[in-house]
Amino acid sequence: MKRTSAVTLVVCAIVGAAAGFLLDLMRTSMGQPSFVPSVMLPILLVVLGLACLAFAWPIRRAMRDRRAPRVSPFRAVRIAVLAKASSLLGCLVGGFALGLVAFVLTRPVVPGIGSWQEAIATVIGGAVLVILALVAEHMCTLPKDPDERESDPASPGAEPEF
Repeated sequence: MKRTSAVTLVVCAIVGAAAGFLLDLMRTSMGQPSFVPSVMLPILLVVLGLACLAFAWPIRRAMRDRRAPRVSPFRAVRIAVLAKASSLLGCLVGGFALGLVAFVLTRPVVPGIGSWQEAIATVIGGAVLVILALVAEHMCTLPKDPDERESDPASPGAEPEF
């Protein structure tokens, strides 16, 4: 499994921002109030990130310490996939909230910060989730075997094959 790339995260954030902006544009054009995320959303995003770290910690400990209990490889893969999905979710939700903030800031009359502080908190919560999930994904990554590095032509210590 490949690690999450920065391009994928940026694309998810852009898609989320466009969706948030367009949702607010549609709602206000129909005369409805702007969408405001729940106060609990940023808290839940941070809790999800902390849960990813907590799940990944035994895997990191098992890889670093020979005396630590062994971890099933299937469990490690599941937690790595959870971390990957969490980082994508953090980008989508954070981008969505960023689109809401962008829409509010492009209005002729910008409301007070009290009306869009939940969206700013959601952007921050999404960024925290992305960071924690990427750290958890890194903790679940196995180091390459020395035998694999020697046979990999792209590795720095490998001899070129002619």
